[in-house]
Amino acid sequence: MSNDNDNSTNTSTIWGARFKAGPSAVMEEINASIGFDKRLFAQDIRGSRAHAAMLVTQGILTEHDGKAILEGLNQIEGEIMAGTFAFSRALEDIHMNVENRLREKIGDAAGRLHTGRSRNDQVATDLKLWVRDGLDGLDGALMGLQEALIDRAEEHAATVMPGFTHLQAAQPVTLGHHLLAYTEMLGRDRSRVQDCRALMNECALGAAALAGTSFPIDRQATAQALGFDRPTQNSLDSVSDRDFALEYLSLLSILSVHLSRMAEEMVIWASQQFAFIRISDDFSSGSSIMPQKRNPDAAELVRGKAGRVFGALMGMLTVMKGLPLTYGKDMQEDKEPVFDASDTAELCVTAMTGMFKSATFNTDRMKADAGRGFTTATDLADWLVRVLGLPFRDAHHVTGAVVKLAEDKDCELEDLSLDEFQSINAGITDEIYGVLGVDNSVASRTSLGGTAPDNVRAQVAHARERFLT
Repeated sequence: MSNDNDNSTNTSTIWGARFKAGPSAVMEEINASIGFDKRLFAQDIRGSRAHAAMLVTQGILTEHDGKAILEGLNQIEGEIMAGTFAFSRALEDIHMNVENRLREKIGDAAGRLHTGRSRNDQVATDLKLWVRDGLDGLDGALMGLQEALIDRAEEHAATVMPGFTHLQAAQPVTLGHHLLAYTEMLGRDRSRVQDCRALMNECALGAAALAGTSFPIDRQATAQALGFDRPTQNSLDSVSDRDFALEYLSLLSILSVHLSRMAEEMVIWASQQFAFIRISDDFSSGSSIMPQKRNPDAAELVRGKAGRVFGALMGMLTVMKGLPLTYGKDMQEDKEPVFDASDTAELCVTAMTGMFKSATFNTDRMKADAGRGFTTATDLADWLVRVLGLPFRDAHHVTGAVVKLAEDKDCELEDLSLDEFQSINAGITDEIYGVLGVDNSVASRTSLGGTAPDNVRAQVAHARERFLT
């Protein structure tokens, strides 16, 4: 069996008789991809199984050779999964490592497996299969995060907290409503996952190097065997397309924006100045010199890792932007950013799920802060419009004067006397106290998508139906 230090297999045999000698050490270093593309082993073997079965059906490969190939591939997959397979850098990539080991096992029949295909269409298919598996796993992970958010939203449907614009207290909302906002963001992320999967689900295998093949292959059968909707329609596009990888990195980047925003709020809420949330010990750390510190490290890392995912997208866009048709070795640079971004996003989703499941919310502090900063001023203005018939701009002006009076007296709006209200507008009655106060405020927000607790409970039920069934 070959290994990393085994030079007995001259690389020139991979490239064919055109080259008299193998590459220099520098060329081998820059050219080899086995260090990272071995992650494609399951997809590579799966594609080879489908290709071999099709070749047998089409009479291109004998049943004897086909059986030997399939048995050999099964054994190789077992070796890789058991950790006993020795990957060789001299063999460049996962495709040649598998093929070389297959030849060691079954002899010349292994060389017939490559009939009617090229490493160009092979790697495009392998990466598509890997990304498709990644999309399926990501969708499940996002559903798990949504479920955690929906459960906490139901628990806190009536928990009042400040809603912010410009990070300034704006209007009271409920914590359940706030958590459901994240759920909607993730719902759109899952839609992008599903759209990406549907768009990319075409099989490149059989496009060969770039022009197709003269062998009577059945690309429809191969596509069906691998779970694709159809074969790709143009052989040039088939081997040069990495749109699916770019779209995957793009949706991971948008997801990372959402995760980062969620993480940022957790960091802010966990501060002593806010004290809205206590992140569990499992996702926190201390300080090496300040024993009182409790740091929201997991949330900060989720926030920070967004840049790593963005970098993968930008790197991939840069690789692809100037490539003429069809395949260029530049495209070997597609795998590492895809693998890294996928791993990073999955880890961040898992961490965020754990943080939300285990977090403790300081509901008393949230409610107290919800009333600070005259957050029910809009309720006063709305009452002036609804009951007294004032134009909203006039009501806005009156409300501003009321807020100024409360500021001068260092009290909340509901603490003003009726005489004080009437000193600004004589039409105000004691009915105004029925709309002031944070509980009254959130209860009044009954419009579709609003924050009223009954609305939130209905939205929770709707979210369970939309996202978890």
